[in-house]
Amino acid sequence: QVQVVESGGGLVQAGGSLRLSCTASGLTLADVNMAWFRQAPGKEREGVSCITWRGLSTYYADSVKGRFTISRDNTKNTLYLQITSLKPEDTAMYYCAAGGACKTTIQILGATYNDWGQGTQVTVSS
Repeated sequence: QVQVVESGGGLVQAGGSLRLSCTASGLTLADVNMAWFRQAPGKEREGVSCITWRGLSTYYADSVKGRFTISRDNTKNTLYLQITSLKPEDTAMYYCAAGGACKTTIQILGATYNDWGQGTQVTVSS
């Protein structure tokens, strides 16, 4: 059974940075596409970034390009999302997901992912 666990969220001021982490048991992250999604209160879930299983390609939602960086440490079986220049509109629950599609349309590919974590809250104060 696959279990995905996120960590690293918190309360930060606008302009600050965070690094989110995602680990998985029962799954080798390097073998599958991985993605980060987020959902703000009252809004639909959106994909923010993904990385293909070989790590050859990464994709980002337009709203986060240049500020978010997805990476993976295969030796630690851990996925990361480095977030910089945080904005209040980045406030959301962030979820890690495994095994779905990873392409330029990552924003709308949530339904292709079957394994999800419980999320980690990111709150950005202005």
